[in-house]
Amino acid sequence: MKSRSPWLLDSEVTFLNHGSFGGCPQPVLEEQARLRAELERRPIEWLAPERTLEPKLDSAREALASVIGARPQDLVFVPNATTAVNAVLRSSSFDPGDEIVFSDHGYNACSNVVRYVSERTGAVPVVARLPFPLGSSDEIVAAVAAALSERTRLVLIDHVTSSTGLVLPIERLVALCQDRGVRILVDGAHAPGMLPLDLEGISADYYTGNCHKWLCAPKGCAFLHVKEELQAEVRPVVISHGHNTPRPNRSRFLTEFDWPGTHDPTAYLALPLAIDWLAGQHPDGLEGVMAQNRGLVLAARSLLCDVLGVEAPAPPEMIGSLATIPLPDGGPLAGGLDELHVRLFEHHRIEVPVVPWPRPGRRWLRVSAQLHNDLGDYQALAEALRQEGLGAPRDPA
Repeated sequence: MKSRSPWLLDSEVTFLNHGSFGGCPQPVLEEQARLRAELERRPIEWLAPERTLEPKLDSAREALASVIGARPQDLVFVPNATTAVNAVLRSSSFDPGDEIVFSDHGYNACSNVVRYVSERTGAVPVVARLPFPLGSSDEIVAAVAAALSERTRLVLIDHVTSSTGLVLPIERLVALCQDRGVRILVDGAHAPGMLPLDLEGISADYYTGNCHKWLCAPKGCAFLHVKEELQAEVRPVVISHGHNTPRPNRSRFLTEFDWPGTHDPTAYLALPLAIDWLAGQHPDGLEGVMAQNRGLVLAARSLLCDVLGVEAPAPPEMIGSLATIPLPDGGPLAGGLDELHVRLFEHHRIEVPVVPWPRPGRRWLRVSAQLHNDLGDYQALAEALRQEGLGAPRDPA
């Protein structure tokens, strides 16, 4: 089996699902272990916000800001994008009848936050039904526009959809919402490290992204970016000492999010090394890594579409480091997993999600590309699909 060093991935498994939880290389894990040991040697000094923790978080914030096109003071760390979505939606005020728009391609956990807040406030959840397969990003803009009304107060939309692997035209969607006087929260869980980002240029009211996916930070490292004029309204999910700690030289936005109580902040603090390590893996730095991964996943998509005898369901410009390929309809899920998903792992040692969308029985194969992958991984998947009876008939020529 091929070595996946410096990744700790099982060498006996073909891993094509970096998109779900990411993967952290050994040098970054070693940095996190070093930070944890340092913390345990001097926990009082190290965790006291004003003494050691805040300067360390500020340094990590600056490193992140430099690669996502943001001002450090507009960024706070959170464990994951779902936490950030909770913070924004649960800090927002909605009157009965106000509408919150989210899409049918959205991540289920975040869609559940919309439903929960709607139940608590009397707001109305409105689903924007995005077409898929589709021929152009114009169809996405039109679908979101059709879901907006005079009662729309906030839109939650993905930058990169989880189930369908689409890169949405986020700049156009932000402009559409803001032209209508509607705030927009972008769930960019997959975007950092997959796409070149300029959050200042995108100018969403709120933007969240995970760093433990494509930036390869340790698990539990994500951020929330909020426009300066809205920061006073956004409170963390956990209210702690920052609520009434006077800090004349620091915004309450930073103070509250940076100290939610006793926690392990080392995933955040290992982020600068993760960024440097990842950038060092390609002569063109992070942009080179992103371009290489995108090229590989497009090649994989082409290969798998040929094997299955299907058309690619979206134009290449809407693909990042994830791609979905249509599969024949299947039966009901067994224990939450599609039977093909289980067979590919148990019989062929391939970890790749078979995604039920938009309903159980309608299935998509979603592949990821990261530096630990090569074209041979997708060729192995193609052969496994043939063995499972899913390949198109071979050309006798």
